[in-house]
Amino acid sequence: MSGMPVLPMVALTMGAFSVATSELMMMGLLPELAKSMDVSIPEAGLLVTGYAVGVVIAAPIMAVVTNGAARKRTLLALVAIFILGNTVCALAPNYAVLLAARVFSAFCHAALFGIAAVIAADITPPDRRATAVAVVFAGATVATILGVPLGTAIGQEFGWRSAFWMVVAMGLITAGALAMWLPAGIPVDRANLRRELAVVGNRQVVFALLVSGFLWAGLFAVFTFVAPILNEVSGATEEAVVWVFLAFGVGMTIGNFIGGRLADWHLMPSIVGLIGAVAVMLVVMAIFVHSVHLTVAALVVWGLFVFALAPALQFWIVKSAPDAPNVASIINQASLHLGAAAGAWLAASALYFGIAYNHLPWVGEALTLAALAIALIAMAAQYSHRKKVFHDAPGSVAPSSPS
Repeated sequence: MSGMPVLPMVALTMGAFSVATSELMMMGLLPELAKSMDVSIPEAGLLVTGYAVGVVIAAPIMAVVTNGAARKRTLLALVAIFILGNTVCALAPNYAVLLAARVFSAFCHAALFGIAAVIAADITPPDRRATAVAVVFAGATVATILGVPLGTAIGQEFGWRSAFWMVVAMGLITAGALAMWLPAGIPVDRANLRRELAVVGNRQVVFALLVSGFLWAGLFAVFTFVAPILNEVSGATEEAVVWVFLAFGVGMTIGNFIGGRLADWHLMPSIVGLIGAVAVMLVVMAIFVHSVHLTVAALVVWGLFVFALAPALQFWIVKSAPDAPNVASIINQASLHLGAAAGAWLAASALYFGIAYNHLPWVGEALTLAALAIALIAMAAQYSHRKKVFHDAPGSVAPSSPS
């Protein structure tokens, strides 16, 4: 992290790591939690949906509430929400309280990621700002390698409540690190929210939000129930699921770096190609779901392609809204989590009405193909616009391919 203030960057990255761990570890705990709470696994899956809905509801609220507020104090308040919500999760006497606590704890998510990224850029020299933001978001990818498998293993060994106590401890450590290491006087400007929210009317922004939503719906339609798919269909042991999450996290982290480079190369062709690759891997998973080795291999490669799309989609929406990148980023977080909520709910509903676990990859496939169709329309619209600009501007060179 040459050129960056190391300790503040560590504190900000810890926040991203803790929040991502809390969100994603639920997938590995569903069987244990469903048994403990005496609910079905599809019902337990609504805890994933509830968290995602909380992020969607909170994103615009927090954008208004935190606008112009002191950044360090705001970030500490968001971590306090995280700690309180996960404490209630750990103590929840019944399923209803646990679900409500999951929704409440999600209220910190979008704002914490957004503000942490802005702070990282502001406290870093101009030529290192993009790298600083990437370092903060790397906390989320590292969570899939370390935090999620650790939470799953602790939950399986000592009970699911212990996993929530683990993330409460992470939150307390993060709060201490932010209090000690983050500068207090970070400049903050009050944005004109009405003007910035007008970016929603931009056609390419709408396309990007739809692609993000459908893609994440396809991801969570499968990933929410990956533990029972592996246990009950593929034949993996509960202990092996921890290692699958670890491998998935490694694939996701590699994909995150690949996606950034591809986005810098050719944005829209890369997005379309990666979505197509995601669709292919879901078909492979659906066909070979009864083979544990092939299923795990497909999961890892699938994760690589899906998370290669994360930076590309983020870059697409920010590029489409250059006058309001902060609001565009927050809206994109809301779109991703709305898709996650919808995908988890659709999968849970399909299971409720008799669809077997081995058919869930086909649900994800349908949603992914919808994302692919929208991306193709967006690329065609972008190319058509550039072609029109070329014809309307005499003496111009030939239009380049969509980027």
